[in-house]
Amino acid sequence: MPHGPVVDWVESKYKRLYHKKPRDTWRSIRNLHETGFLIKVQKGIYRYDPDAVNRKELEDFTPEQKEIILKRDGYKCVICGRGKSEGVELHVDHIKPKYLGGKSTIENGQTLCAQHNFIKKTLKQTETGKKMFIRLYELAKSEGNEKLKNFCAEILESYERHNINSHIAWKR
Repeated sequence: MPHGPVVDWVESKYKRLYHKKPRDTWRSIRNLHETGFLIKVQKGIYRYDPDAVNRKELEDFTPEQKEIILKRDGYKCVICGRGKSEGVELHVDHIKPKYLGGKSTIENGQTLCAQHNFIKKTLKQTETGKKMFIRLYELAKSEGNEKLKNFCAEILESYERHNINSHIAWKR
């Protein structure tokens, strides 16, 4: 089905349910995907499968699980180290997202600040990491920090060896 009618349909259903137009239709569509109501076919293309909705186990972390994860991670974002003491909003996040089959287990949980949770949702876990190491590599290179540059290069080469996120390029 072409783009226009799909957006119109989503907007009409949303308006019927909430008595207002969605602020961002594409965000609403992505949210339907993340909650298991739509299957992503490719970038920007989703389909509805009623059987998939019934198969999904999209439970959230329990309050007890959240507390265990927050405590384990020191009440700090595992990426930047900022936490409650700095007034940062913390989220308990699924490492492997629910819509990709990730379960709400303590092992699959991590503490992220709101900023890094948003970045991870946009870029995915491995893409976030690769982009972070590319930036760190470039910084180490510009500062002449050979030890850090070599460390980042090894990690980035590991991405290449395992063909992970090959669409994100980096230059030695």
